[in-house]
Amino acid sequence: MIRAGIIGGAGYTAGELIRILVFHPQIELVFVHSESNAGNALWEVHEGLLGDTSMHFCSEYDLESIDVLFLCGAHGKSRAFWEGQPCPAGLKVIDMAQDFRDESDGYVYGLPEWQAGKIAAAEKVANPGCFATALQLALLPLAAAGRLHGEIHVTAVTGSTGAGVKPAATTHFSWRTDNLSTYKVFNHQHLLEIGRNLSRIQPGLDAPIRFIPMRGDFARGIFATLTLACDLDQEAVTALYKDFYAEAPFTWVSDRPVDLKQVVNTNKCVVYPEMHDGTLVVTSVIDNLLKGASGQAVQNMNLLFGLPETTGLKLKASAF
Repeated sequence: MIRAGIIGGAGYTAGELIRILVFHPQIELVFVHSESNAGNALWEVHEGLLGDTSMHFCSEYDLESIDVLFLCGAHGKSRAFWEGQPCPAGLKVIDMAQDFRDESDGYVYGLPEWQAGKIAAAEKVANPGCFATALQLALLPLAAAGRLHGEIHVTAVTGSTGAGVKPAATTHFSWRTDNLSTYKVFNHQHLLEIGRNLSRIQPGLDAPIRFIPMRGDFARGIFATLTLACDLDQEAVTALYKDFYAEAPFTWVSDRPVDLKQVVNTNKCVVYPEMHDGTLVVTSVIDNLLKGASGQAVQNMNLLFGLPETTGLKLKASAF
């Protein structure tokens, strides 16, 4: 069994991670750390865990007792965590924050559809952002073929869980329900990692991304629509995408329009490329907490330990 520990166990992504690991056939969950919840049962914070585990949050932990560590703290907390203690030799680390997504300090960027081989040989993985995952999976086949040129226009709607568990004015039910709003227009933090990675895949890339993020009145999921110029016909662009993702266990290319319920509660990404008179529209849908966070982290963990990528991740979508 692979022994796992979690630092920062109270948030939404940690809750999803615990749910997956508790039922993962190759995992023994050794500790879940949370200073603010130390001593409380996990299910008292993540109520869906009632009956699934009797574990409690801890305030102390032993990194020597585990094989893999998941860092689920806020952005900036991961670097601070390692400043206070050394990383034991042989310990594998998966960081859920954005601290090491530039592949600094020996981390590998953890988008399996792009870097599965590199991830499998790594010791430390930086899990991608949720918007970054949805947008990059929509663009990877084009970048790999050198076909990203000119502006890329993106509108993407995310569920309220994307803002984290800490209450805020824009996550309050009475404000969010029956409402829609934009934020960080053309300035979202995930643009940095998207641009950096696409430029590595397609050197000399000159394709600025004009990204309008939106807050949706639902809990989970990302629905992204990307529009760009393309000189392929429908048959060729569909073949390009299907060939690129032929071996990907979680990214699927659809032949018809997609919707969020196809992916919510799963580790899937479903993309739909559609040509319109020289304009390509790509729709990309994911669950922001799973393929956009904890599910992808477990997918990366499976790669690190030589397991099939799908281990523990055969999750059912909520069709209705």
